[in-house]
Amino acid sequence: MIARMYQPRRTSRSEFVPIRRLSYHVRLWGEPRPGQAPVVMVHGWMDVGASWQFVIDALRRDRFIIAPDWRGYGLTEVPGTDVYWFPDYLADLDALLDHYAPGQAIDLVGHSMGGNVAMMYAGARPERIRRLVNLEGFGLPASRPAQAPGRYARWMDEIKAYHRGEKDLKAYDSLEGVAARLMKTNPRLAPAKAQWLAQHWARQDADGRWRILGDPAHKITSATLWRLEEILEMYKRITAPVLWVQASDDSLTQWWQGQYTLAQFHERLAHVPTVRQAQVDDAGHMLHHDQSDAVAREIENFLADSAEA
Repeated sequence: MIARMYQPRRTSRSEFVPIRRLSYHVRLWGEPRPGQAPVVMVHGWMDVGASWQFVIDALRRDRFIIAPDWRGYGLTEVPGTDVYWFPDYLADLDALLDHYAPGQAIDLVGHSMGGNVAMMYAGARPERIRRLVNLEGFGLPASRPAQAPGRYARWMDEIKAYHRGEKDLKAYDSLEGVAARLMKTNPRLAPAKAQWLAQHWARQDADGRWRILGDPAHKITSATLWRLEEILEMYKRITAPVLWVQASDDSLTQWWQGQYTLAQFHERLAHVPTVRQAQVDDAGHMLHHDQSDAVAREIENFLADSAEA
């Protein structure tokens, strides 16, 4: 039993806003300030907007911060579909900025999948981004056209498996069980933080079991290939200064077993016109949990350069 739960230093508030026919849950810290760019923080795969709390608590300067739960995650509505298409995240972000920062450039921070969304969005809408921070958003291995037939076949098979319930996420008997699952995935996550995060990562159902707030359809392989040439063209069109932050642990080696390496990612990163690089020591892929203070310093120092929009 975890005896103590993390206590946030900065209190957030929740809003639900209509985004592309979905009720989007958005967590907000602070208030808008005239002349200052809002900070938008977007989470990664199988995560939630509340995941940014530890970094936000470590910031020294108050900023207006906007952190949505992506579609099908957290408290945001699950779309009436069994397929998630990556470009939808860009369109959702675009609508979110129309709502909270119309006609204003913003500072964008993304982790993992959110970092990939941030980079692509900044290439498609360069005028909307003042500064961009990518935390471990590596993208995927380059694909080949010859992979397309097998990819479509796998996609169809996985959709069938989803409808048979074979991709359902595990339910837990207690909040402590959810916290233990978070710590198993990330051994550096402190128990107090794990318990706090668990209450935002899962909800108790009518049977008393705790279920992860993520649509199992997110686990279905995308039917479309990751086309490196397109990604590099997006990178080239980013006009905002970019801060790339990686953890000392090399997650790519673990995930892809040499199929996609950190060196290959840095070759891609070289296509970004203006990029600064940093590393956070004693941290894994969830570096914003592992070393919240260090990540906050990197973000804050980078955004503080000409912070007034």
